[in-house]
Amino acid sequence: MSKTSLNRSLHAAKASKKDEFYTQLSDIEKELRHYTAHFGGKSVLCNCDDPRISNFFRYFLNNFEKLKLKKLITTCYKNQQADLFSKNDSERGIYFEYSGEQKKQRLPDAAKIKPRELKADGDFRSEECVKLLKESDVVVTNPPFSLFREYISHLIEMKKKFLVIANYNAITYKEIFALLKGNKIWLGYTHPVAFMVPDHYEMREVRSWRDENGTNWRSLGNACWFTNLDIAKRHEDLILYKTYDRIVYPKYDNYDAIEVSRFADIPSDYDGAMGVPVTFLEHYNPKQFEILGITDRGNAWGLKTKDYTHRDVDNPGDLNRRAAIKIGNTYKPTYARLLIRRKI
Repeated sequence: MSKTSLNRSLHAAKASKKDEFYTQLSDIEKELRHYTAHFGGKSVLCNCDDPRISNFFRYFLNNFEKLKLKKLITTCYKNQQADLFSKNDSERGIYFEYSGEQKKQRLPDAAKIKPRELKADGDFRSEECVKLLKESDVVVTNPPFSLFREYISHLIEMKKKFLVIANYNAITYKEIFALLKGNKIWLGYTHPVAFMVPDHYEMREVRSWRDENGTNWRSLGNACWFTNLDIAKRHEDLILYKTYDRIVYPKYDNYDAIEVSRFADIPSDYDGAMGVPVTFLEHYNPKQFEILGITDRGNAWGLKTKDYTHRDVDNPGDLNRRAAIKIGNTYKPTYARLLIRRKI
């Protein structure tokens, strides 16, 4: 992809999708405490972060010795000013590197780590940033949501381990679902509670507020973590206590699977295909279940659905598609359903 195309796509993402969501340190700490075993002797890259204000940089810098890191690298797109919400008006990006030079101090002083100027703009796909990616072992960041498909594909292509934040709806993206189905990526433990957003973001009736310091906040309500780092919960069986009843679990009219409206109600004695909410993925153990498909990809996976659109709560200008599943000769509107089968 050309430099012009890279710049255009990033600017378009910022303008149309409003991708500036800055993660709280508390949300990072809640998730990262489950991954400490993955960082010993490793180089960590935060490639969508201005280290002067990024809480990802702050977390890894403060825990550099505790995690036994080898190196911390952060890169920032088109910004030379220490401004939380950059206007990206510089033609060059910056990056920081830290290799434990201040290990004798109780906590490293971020002000003593000087920024280095990149030759280009700091786009995560640029030649310089790809080189830094190759030098790293694990990527941890909050990438632009509207570029999430391309961002994950980039990491997968480079064969990198990662832990990143995204919109829960990314589960239904064709490219992302294929990775989930193939056990190439999975969901993390927690859900980030709220993000700082720029002053010019409009206030919403729900899930947005301004604190006493004048900082704008927004809760997406559906943010989550995606990773390919092995974690304990994906080896834990989901406890099943329900038994199959053909009245309680009706079959779809045009697909041999039963409807299970809550993942907690999955019957322990049914061996066929089942349609379950996507929240099942938070409890998915690939040794216990097999993922067959998803209703939002209905025609591709065999379960025909009727589509209709609705306004996205977080981006009112966007139209999201939902599927209506046919049960008892009637199309029942529902959110996406995963098609799964219990392994015997």
